[in-house]
Amino acid sequence: MHEAAASLIERFGMERLPVEGTYVASSYRSSAAAPGGGPAGTAIVGLYCDDPPSRSLFHRLAHDEVWHFYGGDPIRLVLLHADGRSEDVILGGDVLAGQRVQQVVPAGAWQAGELVPGGAWALFGCTMTPGFTGAAFEGGAVDALLLRYPDRAAEIRRLGIPAGTDTAMPSGFTG
Repeated sequence: MHEAAASLIERFGMERLPVEGTYVASSYRSSAAAPGGGPAGTAIVGLYCDDPPSRSLFHRLAHDEVWHFYGGDPIRLVLLHADGRSEDVILGGDVLAGQRVQQVVPAGAWQAGELVPGGAWALFGCTMTPGFTGAAFEGGAVDALLLRYPDRAAEIRRLGIPAGTDTAMPSGFTG
């Protein structure tokens, strides 16, 4: 593991996120409740690294999520929209070259993320209002995603959740 990645995992007390595999630590969970239950807002700090591989497998959320890039190597987000469109977004510090430091992933869009090829690590954050709960999460199974987005087959096979694997967060998981 890259020395910086190991130091960040220790510094923030990160653990692997169930289903997806990203290293994360909760940095904020509102004590106020959202109208439908759960917290009014949440924030996490996350880490992708090349060794051991850490990335976000395809999933969608019931609420918008805002991604924030903090440091390290650029991140590639793959977004599969409900209307059939797809897009790649590069989060990174070189905004003059078109990289973004923030990205809103709309509710219901399938999303997956990983380091750009050749990257060693990236530190990022995600915020949600209403806040994240395990019930707001649905993992993206490879077979179902391939039917809807055949043009993204390579990414779906690499970043989708394989058949026979849970696509839901463990019962009671709150992040």
